[in-house]
Amino acid sequence: MSRGLARRVRALISDRTHWGVLPSDVCEWLTAQTRRSSLPEPDRLLVETFPRRKRWYLVAYGFEGRSAHQTLGLLVTRFLEETGVAPLGFVATDDALACWSVREPGNIEAIFSPRLLVDDMAEWLAESAVVRRAFREVAVISGLTERQLPGRARTGRQMTASTDLLYDVLRKYDPGHVLLRATWRDAERGLTSFDRIKLLVESAQGRIDHRRLDRASPLAVPILLELGHNRIRGGEGEDLLLRDAEALLHEADLL
Repeated sequence: MSRGLARRVRALISDRTHWGVLPSDVCEWLTAQTRRSSLPEPDRLLVETFPRRKRWYLVAYGFEGRSAHQTLGLLVTRFLEETGVAPLGFVATDDALACWSVREPGNIEAIFSPRLLVDDMAEWLAESAVVRRAFREVAVISGLTERQLPGRARTGRQMTASTDLLYDVLRKYDPGHVLLRATWRDAERGLTSFDRIKLLVESAQGRIDHRRLDRASPLAVPILLELGHNRIRGGEGEDLLLRDAEALLHEADLL
C-alpha cells in the first residue's frame, strides 16, 4: 500500500459524505466503529488497547501496508519487552498492526516515539528471530545443514542451535557471504525499508488518538481473525476458528 493510497483510504472512511460509494454492510461496520471507538483520521494514528481472554491487545491503524507494519511490529514488540509489558507476538495486515501481551501497554505516545528508531536498529534486526529463521531455511536449501542425521531426524531445538551458531560465525568472519545475502533477500520480503517506518513514527508525533476499550472494536475484528488463520489450519481447527470468529463478532456488536 502506497502512502498516497493510504491517505485516500483514510479520507474515504473518515468522512461520512463519501460513504455513498461503499456497500451497505461496510457502512454498517464503520457506523458500529464510531459507536465503540472512533475512525482513523487523516494525518493521525488511531491506536486501540483492550483486554481479551486474559491478554492485552494493542491495535494501531497505520495504513502503511503489510511489509511496513511487519517491520513496525518487530520494533514495537522490542520496545514492549524492554518496558516489561511481556509481548507474546504480533500480526500485520495492509491497514493495521496488532500486538498482544501479558500486561496492559501503557504510555502509547512513548511506544510510537522516535525512541523506537534506535541507532542500532539494523544491528538488532540482524539478531531478530525473523532473520535467523530465514537463515535456517537458506542453510537447509543450500546443503549447509540437514534436517536429518544418520538414523534419526533432528529436533527443532537442535536445528535452531546449529544454524544459529553458523549464522553468528558467518556474520562475524564473513559478513558478505552469499548465504547471508540470500538470507537478507528472503527476510526483506516480509519487511520494508527503515525510511518508511521513520516517516510513520515522525508523522504520529502529537497526533495519536488512543482509545482504551473494554473489548475489541469492529475495526479490530479483521486483524484479530488473522491470528486464528495463522494458528489453525484444517479439520477441527477450522471449526474452532469459526466459533472464535462468531464470538469475536458478538463482542464487537457486529452480530
